[in-house]
Amino acid sequence: MQLITKTTYLQFASCPKNAWLQLNKPELSDRFELSDFDKSLVAKGNLVESWARKLFPEGVLIKEYGEQAHSITKQYLKEKNKIIFQSTFINDRFLARNDVLEYDHNNDCWNLYEIKGTNTLDENEDSVDHIEDAAFQVAILNDAGVKLGQIYLIHLNKEYVRGDKIEVNNLFIKENISEQVNNRLESTKSRMEQASELLFHEDENALECQCVYLGRSNHCSTFSYSHPYVPEYSVHDLSRIGAGKKKLAELIDSKIYEIAEIPDEIKLTDIQQNQKDVHVTQTPIIDLHSIKNELESLTYPLYFLDYETYPPAIPLFKGFKPYQQIPFQFSLHVLHSPDAEVEHFEYLHTENSDSSKSVISKLREFVGSQGSVIVWSKRFEKSINAQLAERHPEDATFLGDINERIYDLMEIFQKQLYVHPGFKGKVSIKKVLPVLAPALSYKDLEIQEGGAAMEAWYEMVFGDKPIEEKQAVAKNLLTYCCLDTYAMYVIWKELINIIPN
Repeated sequence: MQLITKTTYLQFASCPKNAWLQLNKPELSDRFELSDFDKSLVAKGNLVESWARKLFPEGVLIKEYGEQAHSITKQYLKEKNKIIFQSTFINDRFLARNDVLEYDHNNDCWNLYEIKGTNTLDENEDSVDHIEDAAFQVAILNDAGVKLGQIYLIHLNKEYVRGDKIEVNNLFIKENISEQVNNRLESTKSRMEQASELLFHEDENALECQCVYLGRSNHCSTFSYSHPYVPEYSVHDLSRIGAGKKKLAELIDSKIYEIAEIPDEIKLTDIQQNQKDVHVTQTPIIDLHSIKNELESLTYPLYFLDYETYPPAIPLFKGFKPYQQIPFQFSLHVLHSPDAEVEHFEYLHTENSDSSKSVISKLREFVGSQGSVIVWSKRFEKSINAQLAERHPEDATFLGDINERIYDLMEIFQKQLYVHPGFKGKVSIKKVLPVLAPALSYKDLEIQEGGAAMEAWYEMVFGDKPIEEKQAVAKNLLTYCCLDTYAMYVIWKELINIIPN
């Protein structure tokens, strides 16, 4: 008999139709395959859980699954084993595996701990998921007759700074979420009853995908299957349309999906209106005067800079916090004058050590004291420089000077100085580059985006790949990062070529 796991239940809570399709339509299985990025999140979550277990040195791990794990769990409960990892309960159509169950001898009850790879429990959508997650488990434990005491969330301490060794008691924070979970419990139980009834219903039309009322980034994996009438580029792709749910709902309820069909009486933001106009006319909007003013503010030499980083959940090196970015690579294209040939410099850290000082040293070697430093999304590069300065205060003046000279090329597109139908409302370099420089492409690269780059670096440094494979990965990383800065140079060059003298 198929069982509803916590993962399936949370999918149901997010989109019932999507969860039904995953259970009942095996021909759609490719839509549910985890991306490399999602796989890395799972791996990081498993690593966090293994470290959190060190908080309970007397714990026993149940490695089995399903009915066998359920049987072992019942035996441990009977024996009142002090701490159980991965206890398993099967009830009716549900299965729950608990991160930690701790027996409280004084109160003759069990405390439940849920381990999460996050570093906060702020009042946002992520925390809602954590509470719903725990409430699902509590509902099943209650039905199984387990007397529960307190319910805790264990998460990473975002203020923890690693020393020579990891101090596990300072790495994690335990938060009592009993009140939040108990307040949610009845609504969770009601949703579980719905899931039990609907997920095994023979008619898929008994469920609806309500993602049609959400912006594109929040669509479920089977959105196009459930809504085949929605074009690939639709009103869901309007800039920040997901933030204004009322406007999107008005369009959807009126069965308006094509951007070109949005009636004039529906008030759009300036950015959304520009997006609609260029889509309808297929003619770009270009403010040549403003672009000229922007580019003339730059001073030579021009340094086109891009970092690649890795954010480990568990700090790898001294001085780092959970999820703090490790800058392991940079690419730099340098143009000394308008008529000069562009030069390229790069650095890739390939050792199992903190790369910070090496990155700073190489930057000092290649970046002079004058000239604009051009990036794509300055918030990221500036934050990396600020964190480097914090760890190495002796270099703070140099890094601060770089930050003072940074110019964000992406802002030309963010400010709507250049709006093209081919951008489809986006301003990422991978959307802009194919329009302004179609001869350049990431599609033929072994590594095509930042998430893949960070995972490739980690495997290269910490994995057990043969030396030949590691060398190949290093070459691919250098090629990818080089294209990022060369793409900025080419985009800048294209802009220079279109502005009036």
